Amino acid sequence: MTAAPSRNLRLRPVSRIVAASVLTAGLLHAQQPLPTGNPITPAPADPSIAAALQQVSPTSIQAVIAKLVSFNNRSTLSSMDTDLPPGTGVSAAADWIESEFKRISSACNNCLEVKRDDFIEPASTAPNARITKPTKITNVYAILRGTDPAQAARMVLVTGHYDSRNTLNSNTHDPAPGANDDASGVAVSLESARVLSKLNFPSTIVFVAVAGEEQGLNGSAHLAKLAKSENWQLEAVLNNDIVGGDTTPGNTTAPNIQDKTAVRVFSEGIPANATPDQIRAIQNLGAEGDSPSRELARAIVDVDSTYFRTSSQRLGGATAPGRPHNMAMRLIPAFHPVLIFRRDRFLRGGDHTSFNQEGFAAVRFTEWAENFDHQHQNVRVENGIQYGDLLQYVDFNYVANVTRLNAATLATLASAPGTPQNVHILTTALDNNSELTWEAPTGAPANTTYEVVWRAADQPIWTDFASAGPAHTLKLAVSKDNVVFGVRSVDPAGHRSIAVLPTPDRGNRPAAPPTKPSTNQ
Repeated sequence: MTAAPSRNLRLRPVSRIVAASVLTAGLLHAQQPLPTGNPITPAPADPSIAAALQQVSPTSIQAVIAKLVSFNNRSTLSSMDTDLPPGTGVSAAADWIESEFKRISSACNNCLEVKRDDFIEPASTAPNARITKPTKITNVYAILRGTDPAQAARMVLVTGHYDSRNTLNSNTHDPAPGANDDASGVAVSLESARVLSKLNFPSTIVFVAVAGEEQGLNGSAHLAKLAKSENWQLEAVLNNDIVGGDTTPGNTTAPNIQDKTAVRVFSEGIPANATPDQIRAIQNLGAEGDSPSRELARAIVDVDSTYFRTSSQRLGGATAPGRPHNMAMRLIPAFHPVLIFRRDRFLRGGDHTSFNQEGFAAVRFTEWAENFDHQHQNVRVENGIQYGDLLQYVDFNYVANVTRLNAATLATLASAPGTPQNVHILTTALDNNSELTWEAPTGAPANTTYEVVWRAADQPIWTDFASAGPAHTLKLAVSKDNVVFGVRSVDPAGHRSIAVLPTPDRGNRPAAPPTKPSTNQ
């Protein structure tokens, strides 16, 4: 990804780290020196993707969020109410989202397959259960099929939840606008569909709006299980939840100050579906920070470096109020992801977790600072403070930037070859070099090339790479003790896949992968 330093940690040149190993390895012999890599630079921008990002409209996003707010209360439980005024409630919202996907599809000669995932969530008898009677839940999604028969089965997915709530979960009648939580995330999905449906991609993109999030991720859990049962080859899931860039006049107290240049990207470390044996393998490899979801997060940074910023531009100096000191260094233009190395916010969860549990790589986008006066609150004024998740607090330009980052990631991954398969690092020889092997992704074009990427073991993002060209193996004068490796696929236009962590191959018995997802990742 980008060669520029993360805002979290100062990067050290890998060449310094491996200098001793280089001197004691191949360079002492009368042989051709092994490669030691080069700093990663941003991939070239795809003109068609760049043009699509320019079409993202804050006005269109505002219209989507305003329409969802107009349904008054989108509580999932309202699907069972029979006394709601016409045009209100979660079912009316689902019908409108379906109609929007169909409207977008009609503008691209019916390029989208618009579907509903309707089911009845049974009543729960658990203490403090949020669904206490059988309740209808509807997920709505649209599929933009890939144009390459060899790659169309591969999928990337974007989602947000369209249900809302106020202070009391069971209150289905009083206003629950849900402008930020999470009409903003649904707007990201719909707007991404609008701008990307005008393009063709070799693999498939799925645009989703789920319900039941506020009751316990019920909608996403059902859709993730459906994806697994139907063998969806999901390589990436982007969940957008609370991405409205809450703007409250006078809210300037650290750490609540909003950063309009940043969006948090949460990713799990230990995969949710890892078995005890796989967890032990992860610990043995020191791979706690290299789950498929974490590699997806790093791919988002890579995309950001191409479409949102240049590595030569940096802004240092004092930290922003409420921002940890080690995040003072940032790249400009300003908008960028901040990688948060935990599954979700502290002791909280979201719809990406449902996909994690089924073995899919999934991350969550969330604004920098949440305002809890505008989440899960009855609409009211109390002691001079306005409560409620109201439209007036959403920054539509901020949502547009989040949409652009999502759309760029979806388009890049849908254009790139699939992830390399059976990626291994050979451990038959005890030396300071590193040799990696891999196999081509299923359906990869003949002109696919490969890059081995790595970072120092104390760094958060990929910093160096060496090209293997079309070969499926590469030996480097880089010590495997000091760095973490990955292998990614690249097409001739420069679209890069998500990197894959290698697992050890001792020659006679390859080690089991630290994570063996339940999908074709």
